[in-house]
Amino acid sequence: MGLFDLFGKSFDQQVQDAINEVGATTPGVSGLRADVRGKVITLKGKAESREAANLAMQKVDQTVKADNIVNAIEVAKAPEPEPVAEPEPVAEERVYEVVAGDTLGAISQKYYGKAGAYMKIFEANRDILDNPDLIKVGQKLKIPE
Repeated sequence: MGLFDLFGKSFDQQVQDAINEVGATTPGVSGLRADVRGKVITLKGKAESREAANLAMQKVDQTVKADNIVNAIEVAKAPEPEPVAEPEPVAEERVYEVVAGDTLGAISQKYYGKAGAYMKIFEANRDILDNPDLIKVGQKLKIPE
């Protein structure tokens, strides 16, 4: 008939014995208990997953001849996934190719609206420039934001 011999026991006792057995042998289920009204059983307790709650109900159903079994076992909420941080937008690097007659001051005026900011361009291009007054046609200069 089920997990153990139920002959000679009241329905309430059969349910209680089934709850004790199922609660002890079903992983992921805790605090299993039952409310009994006639031959209707309402299962309560906590489960780590919907599968564990359903397994507990199936085991009780296989053990006790009830008219109906209501599964009211509380299922733990799955943890919220960590929000994924949006990567910092990578500033698109601006590059300017030097033409005849250019100076860092003129290039600075074009990009920053003031010729006096030429040192910003010079510092960003120290790898190819040694002197802010000596730039060559065809050089590709990084223009920082």
